[in-house]
Amino acid sequence: MQHGKRYLLAAKEVTQPLYAVEEAVKLLKKMPTPKFDQSVELHLKLGIDSKQSDQNIRGAVSLPAGVGRTSKVIAFCPSEMTEDAKKAGAIEAGAEDLIAKVQGGWMDFDVAVAHPMMMQKVAKLGRILGPQGKMPTPKAGTVGPDIGKLVAEFAAGKVEYRSDAGGNVHAIVGKMSFKEDDLVKNILALVEHIRRVKPASAKGHFFQKAVLSATMMPGIPVDMKTLPVGL
Repeated sequence: MQHGKRYLLAAKEVTQPLYAVEEAVKLLKKMPTPKFDQSVELHLKLGIDSKQSDQNIRGAVSLPAGVGRTSKVIAFCPSEMTEDAKKAGAIEAGAEDLIAKVQGGWMDFDVAVAHPMMMQKVAKLGRILGPQGKMPTPKAGTVGPDIGKLVAEFAAGKVEYRSDAGGNVHAIVGKMSFKEDDLVKNILALVEHIRRVKPASAKGHFFQKAVLSATMMPGIPVDMKTLPVGL
């Protein structure tokens, strides 16, 4: 894979095998950047066996400084809750009518949340929403009785994460325009959250590697000793 001049210049700045989390953020902020506000991501290599379903992790977390973006949220809920869902920021809310709209091919949203009472009916959308990663599920934190709270959190940019086939988790922790302290706070909060959801069956070191990066930028290896990994 060929990289552009900006990437290669930035890669030359990574001169150490590991950086303390604060140093990694500082270095990232010094790198030459494009004209748009890049997303900053943390990539975690976890000591899990992705072939074992009970070791895969998936969920959502609100970070202390937010992630610098909003999401289009829809809510599957009983009719008496639709007004609250829309007041909280849902672009669409409803029951059978909203299900029919999605079945008809409408997908102009980022996140779907649902009240538990609706899940039996929403299940028919599994083939449509599942491949898109938009199917409401308790594991992802997108199903719950307080629809207004769910909508508000995800509309504000609540971060969803899931482990991939390689046992890695990739999650946005902010934007390059964020203050260094806010990026550090978000990184520490994400790692602490992931530590708390460690599968009971996972053996050995749970956190194996951490890399910080921005859109179209090289990764910066983070010293695990500077993260709340419970070593």
